Amino acid sequence: MSNEGVDTSRRRFLTAATSVVGAVGVGAALVPFISSMNPSARAQAAGAPVDADIGKLEPGALMTVEWRGKPIWIVNRTKQNLEDLPKNDPRLKDPKSDVSSQQPEYCVNEYRSIKREYLVLIGICTHLGCSPTYRPQIAPEDLGPDWLGGWLCPCHGSRFDLAGRVFDGVPAPTNLVVPPYRYVTDTHIRVGEDQGAA
Repeated sequence: MSNEGVDTSRRRFLTAATSVVGAVGVGAALVPFISSMNPSARAQAAGAPVDADIGKLEPGALMTVEWRGKPIWIVNRTKQNLEDLPKNDPRLKDPKSDVSSQQPEYCVNEYRSIKREYLVLIGICTHLGCSPTYRPQIAPEDLGPDWLGGWLCPCHGSRFDLAGRVFDGVPAPTNLVVPPYRYVTDTHIRVGEDQGAA
């Protein structure tokens, strides 16, 4: 077979063009594959900080927001609630919040909060993960005359005061968890971002 009459420049062009088209095709096929390795927008949002507007939260009221798939409780404690907190100390497992993993360092105080009137907690019992019921009433019949408000876990009876501190003699081993949070403004809390973060 003779190579006479073969246009080598045309052959080179067709070979190069075929290679480029093949490379583009391989690249296009890889984009969805590589993109599938990135977390979904929903997964990214699940770990993102969440904002809460507490400007209209009445004294004694609780609001719930969701962060990382968990309920976050924000309570506007009344002056009476704050005055009553020390009365619970003798009946609590960890009244001084010594278990450091249960709250950020800036919330290790008698109120377990940045601002004393606003409490921020993860609304999951530290026993087996149930969600306790908010019971702000003082001395209801079913909880006794010493009850000064807090949470009662319906699953196994664990009790927590209005600082999220666990009572002695209940199944829950530790206080409710205070998530990382900060004040963006006086009436705006960002859960999932530490105090002082940019």
